[in-house]
This record gives sequence, C-alpha cells and structure tokens, in this order.
Amino acid sequence: MTRVLVVDDSALMRRLLGEVLSANGFQVSFARDGLEALDAIAADPPDVVTMDVQMPRMDGLAALDRIMLEHPVPVVMLSSLTGAGTEATLEALRLGAVDFLPKPAGAASLSMNELTPVLLEKLRAATGARLRRSHRLAERVRLRAGLPAGPGPARFDAPGPVQSDALRPARSSAPGPAQPSAPAAEPARPALRGDPPGIVLVGCSTGGPPALDALLAPLPADFPWPILIAQHMPAGFTGALARRLDRLCALTVEEVLRPVRLLPGHAYVGRGDADLILGRRPAGLVAMAAPADPLHRWHPSANRMVESAMALLPAARLIGVLMTGMGDDGAATMARLRAAGGRTIAEAEETAVVWGMPGALVRAGGAGAVLPLGGIAGALRRWLA
Repeated sequence: MTRVLVVDDSALMRRLLGEVLSANGFQVSFARDGLEALDAIAADPPDVVTMDVQMPRMDGLAALDRIMLEHPVPVVMLSSLTGAGTEATLEALRLGAVDFLPKPAGAASLSMNELTPVLLEKLRAATGARLRRSHRLAERVRLRAGLPAGPGPARFDAPGPVQSDALRPARSSAPGPAQPSAPAAEPARPALRGDPPGIVLVGCSTGGPPALDALLAPLPADFPWPILIAQHMPAGFTGALARRLDRLCALTVEEVLRPVRLLPGHAYVGRGDADLILGRRPAGLVAMAAPADPLHRWHPSANRMVESAMALLPAARLIGVLMTGMGDDGAATMARLRAAGGRTIAEAEETAVVWGMPGALVRAGGAGAVLPLGGIAGALRRWLA
C-alpha cells in the first residue's frame, strides 16, 4: 500500500485529502506544518508527500528545501492560483518537487470532487518518479559536512521575479546562422515569405519546468529556429513559467495568449488549459492559443501542436523533442513526424523524472535520438549549426 504524508495547516483540507486518499487505497498520515513534516519523514519516510505552500512555523518551500537536502522523497505541492502562489510553485519545482496541483478554492468539498482524479493520477506518477541524484548534490554534500548548504528557497510574499534581471544572460542582436540543410529523407520546400527556416516542437509534463530550464538555458539568443512548448499546466501557471524562463535564458520567452508571429531566438509557451497550435497569416506563421480540444486528454496538447505544424510545414523543417512527463502525449504524432522525414529526440530514462511521454515515443519507434537532458540543447545546436 502506498504511504502518503499530507502536510497542511488546515484541518478541513487534511480531512478531505485523507478521506479521498484512504478511499482509494493509500495509507495516510498527517502533519500540520513543515516542522512536523520533517520529523515525520526523518522517523519513517513515506512513499510520497503532498505539501501546502503557506503554513505557520515553517512553510512549504522551506520544508521542501530541507526535505530535498536531508531526506529526498517525491513531493507534490498544493498551491493557490494567486500571483505569489504561481511563482512559489515554480520555485518549488526548482527545489525538487515532482509536481503540483492548484489548491481547492471556495467550497473545498465540491472542488475536491473535481480535483480527485487528477490528484490520484499525479500521486501515483510521483510515487514512481525518479529523483535525480545529481539534483542539488553539492548542497547535500555541504550540509553533511556541516557547512551552509546555500541560500535556500526564495520568498514569495508578493508577486515578483525568481531571479534578478541583473543575472539575465545578455541577448545578442547579431543575425543567426544560415538556414540548415534538410535531412535527405525529405527535401525542404522553399520557405514562404515571413516563415522561419524551421520550428522546434517541445512537449513535457511532470518534471517539465526544471527540464525546460536545462533545455533552454544553453541556447543562444540568435538560435535560428523558434521553439514551441506544450507544457501540461493549468491556466494561471504558464504565464509565470514563461516569465521565469525569459529571465533565465538568452532566448526571448513568452506565453501565447493571442496570435504571435514566430521569430528566431524566441520560445513560445502554450497557455494552460488551452492548446498551442500553428497557424498561417499573410505575414507568416503564427503561434495561437486554441480552446482545449476534448479529443486530447492533456493540455496544452503536444499531439495537437505537432499535428498543426505538420499540416503547414514539411517534416524536414520540424524537430520534435519529448521530455519528462506522465502519459503518452506527443508520442504518436512525433513518431509520424520521424516517419515523414523529421527529426525527433526523446529524453533518456536516466534523467526523466517520469519516463512516460519520452518512453512512449521510444516504444513507438519514433525517437531518432535518445539523449539525457543535458545533451538535448547541444544536439539542437549541432543540427542547426
């Protein structure tokens, strides 16, 4: 039986979560704040933890920071949809949380009924998640040696940046490299006026935000192909994700709220609870937010994003990248992309937090390359050099 520790200062939330989890086969224990959680985990580590963000004595971020350094276990955060809450959620993912859920609002008992299927799915995925041994390794070594571990988690009493713009990589205004030659499998047709030479299509879910950090940070400001990103997230969180990535990367990163022309050196994050699709306007290709298609289970849908791109561009001008995430979103369409002459990359199992999506691509025979997370950006740069 899977053992879950529910950490929340609200007696009502502890009761609701406990009832739902117990009724679905979990063995549940409770903690009222971060300090109680640390004691409980040190005494008897659970299989997975649900962690509220805002609690007295020790909040969820501070507790998560200590857990990941002292007794790493999979943690799923419960977060509010406020500006500060979304920023704190992304900080939690940076610190090592596997996933997160929006915390029920209003009539909590009614919201819990809607939340339950997603909660169970995320907890089961988190239980089997791979916590990267290299994550924050230097801090753990310093802590065990009796030295200060590091600055700890950022504070989010009000909306604000995770990292100062003073640390932002410089962005070059120099022109990008020449258009790459296409693979021999399918000769590339000439680009229409206003079209980029090609597009990189990225799909990810559980564990995706830190993986996107690792993918985008090494890419230069003059990276020649625009990048479209379908990261499974609720509405309200993808804007904060795009702002965080924009601060951390030399690329310009933005959330797609309306049709926006695709430009080199830019990455476009699909809006949560909607789908990211490619469209054509007189001036060239655009990324657009479309209402979530009920035929697809996860949103923004990687499958729908790739389908829309293949309808407008030859496969030779598309690269698909499928990274960590539960489920199989993106695997079928990226397998078709490779069969049509496009290039595809699946994240390797040893670095994926959850090897669902990339694993499905590998099993479908659609992965042109299987690479650890740290090698994907380098492969993109070599292919487009």
